Amino acid sequence: MSTPLPPSADEQRLELTVRGLILGVLITVVFTAANVYFGLKAGLTFATSIPAAVISMAVLRGFKGATIQENNIVQTVASSAGTLSSIIFVLPGLIMIGWWQGFPYWSSFMICALGGVLGVMYSIPLRRALVTNSDLPYPEGVACAEVLKVGAEGDDPAAGKQGLLAIVWGSIVSAVFAVVVATQVFAGEVAKFFRLGDDKTGPASGFNISLSFALLAVGHLVGLWVGIAILVGALIAWAGFVPSLTSGITGETAAIAVAAWKTKVRFIGAGTIGVAAIWTLLTLAKPVFTGLRSAMAASRARQGGQAGLLPRTERDIPIGIVGLITLVCMLPIGWLLADFGNGAGLSSQIGLLVTGGVVYVLLMSFFVAAVCGYMAGLIGSSNSPLSGVGILVVIGAALMLALAVKPLLPPESTKALVAFALFVTSVVFAVATISNDNLQDLKTGQLVDATPWRQQVALIVGVVAGAVVIPPILDLLNKAYGFAGAPGVDAARALAAPQAALISALAQGVIGGDLPWNLIGIGVAIGVVCIVIDRVLRANGSAYLPPLAVGLGIYLPTSSTLMVVIGAVAGWWFDKRAELTARPAATKQLGVLLASGLIVGESLIGIVLSALVVFSGQDAPLALVGPGFADAAVGLGALGFLLVGVLMYRWVLRLSSAR
Repeated sequence: MSTPLPPSADEQRLELTVRGLILGVLITVVFTAANVYFGLKAGLTFATSIPAAVISMAVLRGFKGATIQENNIVQTVASSAGTLSSIIFVLPGLIMIGWWQGFPYWSSFMICALGGVLGVMYSIPLRRALVTNSDLPYPEGVACAEVLKVGAEGDDPAAGKQGLLAIVWGSIVSAVFAVVVATQVFAGEVAKFFRLGDDKTGPASGFNISLSFALLAVGHLVGLWVGIAILVGALIAWAGFVPSLTSGITGETAAIAVAAWKTKVRFIGAGTIGVAAIWTLLTLAKPVFTGLRSAMAASRARQGGQAGLLPRTERDIPIGIVGLITLVCMLPIGWLLADFGNGAGLSSQIGLLVTGGVVYVLLMSFFVAAVCGYMAGLIGSSNSPLSGVGILVVIGAALMLALAVKPLLPPESTKALVAFALFVTSVVFAVATISNDNLQDLKTGQLVDATPWRQQVALIVGVVAGAVVIPPILDLLNKAYGFAGAPGVDAARALAAPQAALISALAQGVIGGDLPWNLIGIGVAIGVVCIVIDRVLRANGSAYLPPLAVGLGIYLPTSSTLMVVIGAVAGWWFDKRAELTARPAATKQLGVLLASGLIVGESLIGIVLSALVVFSGQDAPLALVGPGFADAAVGLGALGFLLVGVLMYRWVLRLSSAR
């Protein structure tokens, strides 16, 4: 048997340190809170790796012996904030259907923590196939590695300082603007609903542009073609289906248009999202299977006694420990399912429910881990269609319950089965969110010469830290605003939580047997057409039309989508200007960091404002003017938003040229 190589100086350098973990946890707590709020408001979350890396470099620069690998550990921990918070795409559904009144802390914590740990475990066997021996681009992982390299000691310290400045000032500007909006001196949106032709019975439509720097920044990050695809979806919904569905209907224009979109058009969007997700799965079937086979072959080699000879950069958490942790996680998951089922009045079939639920979590979780990991490598964690995966998971869970369990229970058990389907889906979804992120982090690690097993441990720490924060933040926001569609909630103030609304509606429709399959079928047809167009565009040039983005444009409210489109155009313009500077790549990266700061600032101040609403008992505790000022506030808000946005972009361009 071969003798393992002794540890070298390279292996002994600082990487997985206590100070790095503490800093990573602090960033995770802050960014998780921001992501939860923003995701519930807009239906989108943001990647936190790059801003976390910049903050880490700025802080650890003052400590002795800090290395690029230690900074990488910090961003690995903090990256969980941008992914685990996506559990909000499912969990609020239990509030929306009236099953939960709040978020039970330990149940919510265990869903996030156990699902997140499983996400890490399931992605470990995929690392070699999908990272080391793969030509997948991993756009965010590569970008984060470049940021770490630029900020490394001995390179260009000014770059790290400028990046931190971009994040800090972006955060301050968006936070201050959000506070001014909260005073109602500036309006938070520009909305207009109208009829085409006859003022009483003509087709209704409209738009709502949210004056949100966070949404503008999201558009900057997703890019021009994704923004165009979202705009195509919005036009399909609001220039096509909403007018056709409201023609001849009398009543208040805005209410009629919104009702048509909410009760019918959104299901068309769901069909488009679903077929886009299925198409992605089909295109990934062969590479995922090949990757799994390669990963298992590598695992057998490790078990053959060769692990000690592996270089440091090829050492994962041993596969035996991975299997053991996976099985250990299934025990509390089974207990959670049993406790939930008994509390829901399903005790007569609890054995079938728990056994089926655990098997579904075990198998479906591994499947979504492979798919999400590959998709993250292909298009990035932020653009990966987690919503589509969640749709497939909830439909699968609901179908099994409807076919295998519902006939054995009394009719009044339907609502309890819907809640159980959402509960199971939330666990699988937590797995999907972390596996969507883990391989991206491991790609960053590969490029900065990191140790895989240390990163995997760091991500587990980040998962637990995020899981601690998510339940109380969700509870706070539920008390302050509530979720759209939940019983007794003021729709004007409620957070949209669009994915949770769709997923809960799908579960209710499948189990209740009243899902509008005709509308979903129309969405499927649109998705197929978009897939064909996308393939043709990609084959003939650099343009493309992501079908998932089209589906999101149909499904999400215009208050979430139109500013994203504007941001995509603004980001494209900024990148064009950056090409004319002395350091185009560095200037573009500063734009990315500014966008990250804009998201963080607005999201964090949103949490603070939520707390003010809860503790003051007032809907608008900072309001300085009354309803009579509303028209003037719209003009002031739009003008102020435009001026501040232009000035921020011009400032970043000057900042880049200052070196």
